[in-house]
Amino acid sequence: MTNGKKIRGGDVLVKCLLEENVKYIFGIVGGQLLTIYDAVYRWGREKGIDTVMFRHEQAAAHAADAWARVTNTPGVCMGTVGPGTTHLLPGVAAAWSDNIPVITLVAQMHSRDIDRFMYQSGLDQITMYKPITKYQKGVHKIEEIPDAVRKSFREATGGRPRPVLLELQEDALIAEIDEEKVSILTKNQYRAIGKPAVDNQLIKDSLNLLLNAKKPLIISGGGVARAEAWNELQEFAEYLQIPVITTISGLGTISNQSKCHLGISIGADRSMGREADVVLSLGNKFSFVMGHGAEPAWSDSQTLIQVDIDPGMIGRNKPVTIGIVADCKSFLTQILQEVKDSERIETREWLEKLIKSKNQNEVTMKKIASNDSIPITPDRMVKEVLEFIDEDAILIIDGGNITGSAFRQLHLYKDRKPLSTLQSTGMGHLGTSVPWGIGAKLAKPEKQVVTISGDGSFMINVQDLETAVRLGLKNLIYVVANNSAWGMIKTGQQFAFGKRYIDVDLPEFDYGKCAESFGCYGESISNPNEIKNALERAKNSNKPAVIDVKIK
Repeated sequence: MTNGKKIRGGDVLVKCLLEENVKYIFGIVGGQLLTIYDAVYRWGREKGIDTVMFRHEQAAAHAADAWARVTNTPGVCMGTVGPGTTHLLPGVAAAWSDNIPVITLVAQMHSRDIDRFMYQSGLDQITMYKPITKYQKGVHKIEEIPDAVRKSFREATGGRPRPVLLELQEDALIAEIDEEKVSILTKNQYRAIGKPAVDNQLIKDSLNLLLNAKKPLIISGGGVARAEAWNELQEFAEYLQIPVITTISGLGTISNQSKCHLGISIGADRSMGREADVVLSLGNKFSFVMGHGAEPAWSDSQTLIQVDIDPGMIGRNKPVTIGIVADCKSFLTQILQEVKDSERIETREWLEKLIKSKNQNEVTMKKIASNDSIPITPDRMVKEVLEFIDEDAILIIDGGNITGSAFRQLHLYKDRKPLSTLQSTGMGHLGTSVPWGIGAKLAKPEKQVVTISGDGSFMINVQDLETAVRLGLKNLIYVVANNSAWGMIKTGQQFAFGKRYIDVDLPEFDYGKCAESFGCYGESISNPNEIKNALERAKNSNKPAVIDVKIK
C-alpha cells in the first residue's frame, strides 16, 4: 500500500512529453483533452512545455510539421475527438508525404459512450489515419500511456521518419494513479540513438565505382538533411571533385558557394542526369521531381549507387548497381575515411564543363529576373525577396507557379543553410505558409522567417494570422504573389483547353489590408522597385507582416 500523490492521465502524458524534450503542443482544446491542458497549466509551463492555440487544427498540424523540419526533432499536434481529429488530417498528410516526424495526439470517447451515438462520436479514427501515419496506437488505460508514448516516438524517429497517431481514450486521461508507479524512461533506455555501420566492402565497392567514373554525379536528398550529414557530404564531394545536385528536401546540404554545387534537381541542367555514368543517390527517392530516374532525364545504362535508411526505397523506379540500407551520415563518414587513403582529385573536366553551363544559365536567369515591368513579373518578385532575406533566414515556399520562380533562383543569391527551406514537395500541399511560418518562428525565434506564397494558397489558412499576432511574433514576413488566380491551373486551361477558364479566377483583394484587420503590419505593392522598401518596413514593424505584391 502506498501513500503517494495521485495524478491523472493528463499529467502522465505531459511528463512523458517532457522526457522527449517537447516544448509545444499545437492544437485546439477539447473536452476530452482537458486533463492534459490542466496539467500544462498547473505545472507544465514551469517545466518548459506549453500549448499553442490555433484557429484550425489543420494549421496546428502544419505548425508541428514546420517545427520538425527546422529542428530535426518531432513536432506535436493535438485535436479532440471527431472533428478535431479529422481537421488535423491534411496537415498530417503533408508531413507523411515528406517523411516528417509528427506526433499526432487525438482524443477518443469514454468507453461507456462507444456506440451510443454521442456527440462527435462514431469515427474509427485509427483506421482513418492508417494511410498517412507510420504507426497507430490506441490507449485505453492510464497505465498504458508511458509505453504508448515511447513506441510513438520510437516509430516516428526510427528508420524513415514519418507521422504517428496516438489515440487517447478519455478513460485513460481522467483516471488516477500513484505518481510513484509511473515509470518514464529516458530516450537512450528504450531506443537506439546511434546509427548502424555500413559493411566495409560496400564502402570499398562504391568508392571504386566513383573513382573510376568519368562523369560521376551525387544527388543529395532529404535523407542527408535528416541525418545532418551536410559537412561530410561537402567534404567528400570536394575531395573527389564530384558535382552535386540537391532535391528540394536536400536544399542546403551543400553550400551554394561550393564549386561542386550545381543547383536543385528541378532547376539544374538536365543534361547532367543523362550524361552521368555513375550516380550516387543519397537519401533521395526517384519521384516525379527527379524524373522518376528514367529517360530522358536520366540514362537507363548508368551505374547507380543508392543509399537510403528505408530498404523499401532501394531500387524504386530505377534499378541499382549497389543498394545500401544506411543512414547517410554513417555512409558518408565511412566513405570519407576510406577516400582519404586515395589520391585527391584536384580538377575534373566534367565538373568544369557543368560549372560553365551553370554560370551561363545564372546570367540568363538574373537578366530575366531584373525585369522592371508593371505588373511585376513573378521572377522579379522572387529576386527581390531572395536578395533581401537574412543569410540564415528560414524560407517557406507555398504555391503553384510561384514555386517554379523560387526554385529557379534559390541558388543565385545568398546561401541556403541546412533545414531552412520548407516546401511541401510530395503532397504539393497548399496553405502551409501561415502555419509553417508560426511553427518555424517558434522553433527558431532568433531567425527571420519569410514565406513566398501564391494568393490562393495564402487564403487557405489565413485565419491563423491572428495566432501569429497573439503570440507576438516579429520578423515573420509573408509575401503574397497576387495575380487574382489559381495560376497553375489557369495556365493549364490556357494551353490545353483553349482558354476555357472555369473556377480559376479570384476576385481582386488587398491582402495587406486583410492582414491589418488581424493586427499584422500590411501593405500592397505594384512597383517592383518598392518591394525591398516594403520588406524593410515589414521587418521593422515589430509585428507579423504581410506584403501583397501585385504580379503579372
